[in-house]
Amino acid sequence: MLTAILIDDEPDCVELLALQLSQHCPEVEVMAQFTSPEAGLQAIRSRKPDLVFLDVEMPRLNGFQLLEQLEAIDFSLVFVTAYNEFALKAFRFSALDYLLKPLNVAQLQEAVRKAAKRQRIDQRQLDMLRFQLKEGQYPAKIAVPFQGGVVFVELKELVYCEADSNYTKLFLTNGKNYLLSKTLREVQEVLEERNFLRVHRQYLINLDHIKVYHKGDGAYLVMTGEVSIPVAKNQKDRLVQKFGWL
Repeated sequence: MLTAILIDDEPDCVELLALQLSQHCPEVEVMAQFTSPEAGLQAIRSRKPDLVFLDVEMPRLNGFQLLEQLEAIDFSLVFVTAYNEFALKAFRFSALDYLLKPLNVAQLQEAVRKAAKRQRIDQRQLDMLRFQLKEGQYPAKIAVPFQGGVVFVELKELVYCEADSNYTKLFLTNGKNYLLSKTLREVQEVLEERNFLRVHRQYLINLDHIKVYHKGDGAYLVMTGEVSIPVAKNQKDRLVQKFGWL
């Protein structure tokens, strides 16, 4: 059983979340729900929940300010937000879990499933997310969660991504690789505006790491590290758009 505290300044939202958890997530026990972030902060300190659902934008004390006042974040955290598409990509860059208002039951259940794994939050994830939301730009890194925590990968060092069923392998210039529990399509949504291109159903590449392009029916790219990546026929035009000289 996971104990949870809900914090949202909108009464309807916090009540609906509590109802959905009771109906669809029987493994969660809602200890308390608050529309006052100050009261919610005190409850986190005194009651030490396993899981906190936290609204981002609240008067007097927003979600980030609330977290700053805690000595440690020793619980699973799910942000609840009504942000736009840019901000959703910001959450994905930082690998922090979120629910988009109005709440979706399937996504709520998935968030609870992840919370049960008790993956500890790295303060740098919060710093990365706050920077993006404040400055309106993406950072030069992406947070990649793994079983032992989170690794922060420089995008300039990410050569390509390869689909592996419902996972994605990330390959770096130093020869290291990481397995990300996201589909390649999900990774594409995050990186497509950062000079990455899906050239094949199996591959998403960093355009800065292309060394050679071999044209023809069996077109392929040679990437940094001498790795060959096939180019699907229906993606050749996109390469031409990126490199007018092709």
